[in-house]
Amino acid sequence: MAAATIWKGVIEFGDVKVPVRFHSAVQDRSIHFNLLHQKDLVRVKQAMVNPNTGQPVPSEQIRRGFEVAPGTYVILSDAELEERQPKESRSIQIERFVPDEQINHQWYERPYYLSPDEHADDYAALVAALRENKLEGVARWVMRKRSYVGSLQASNGHLMMVSLRYADEVIPADSLPRPEGRALDKKELNLAEQLVAALHTDFDPTQYHDEYRERVLKFIEAKAKGHKPKLRVVMPPKPSEDESLAAALAASMSQIRRGAKTVKKKERASA
Repeated sequence: MAAATIWKGVIEFGDVKVPVRFHSAVQDRSIHFNLLHQKDLVRVKQAMVNPNTGQPVPSEQIRRGFEVAPGTYVILSDAELEERQPKESRSIQIERFVPDEQINHQWYERPYYLSPDEHADDYAALVAALRENKLEGVARWVMRKRSYVGSLQASNGHLMMVSLRYADEVIPADSLPRPEGRALDKKELNLAEQLVAALHTDFDPTQYHDEYRERVLKFIEAKAKGHKPKLRVVMPPKPSEDESLAAALAASMSQIRRGAKTVKKKERASA
């Protein structure tokens, strides 16, 4: 099934104009529950309540207020906020091109796939230009009454736009205290290097999934059939306080080697 189009825009820089469609590159897979009344299992409704009287407050009597001091609010109307919203536009302005990977992942907010809306040749040329020159474009655009800054990238023959956080939303690493500790001895350093080498492989995203979500869905499925299974949570053993770093690294290496032997036995058995 083709990915749904969530928005259309035009990438612009200089005299170049490339119409594109936005598609979500991620999806929410969280489990969402309905809140029910215990007695008759009907859905309960949330209501705004005056804490002083305990009475519900009608929506027409609710106002937005920004607290500027304890107990002091600036009241803003819907019309006042709408007047200050960015103007709607289909233009995606590329302000500059920078070396790829220069924008750290901590700036990333949400990725979107871009597909050609028209002029597929211009789209393909832009993909090739970004890929061959190892560049990404810093872009600004307005989508659904919100201003965005993003990184335009070439990814697997397609364009991808990753919306970015603003500077005041990102905490710089130099604001953290510098890590301090003793220097590793030769044995510890050697074991650490062996451990990293043993775990070195290509990234396979299919190996990583939300195990909690899967357990809950399996539990729900079983309860829906009339069963009442119990969730079993296995807690990892706590390491002893006097366990040295070298001992922990050595134990990790032993575990990895045992796992590798098990895999080889299964491969020989299935051969």
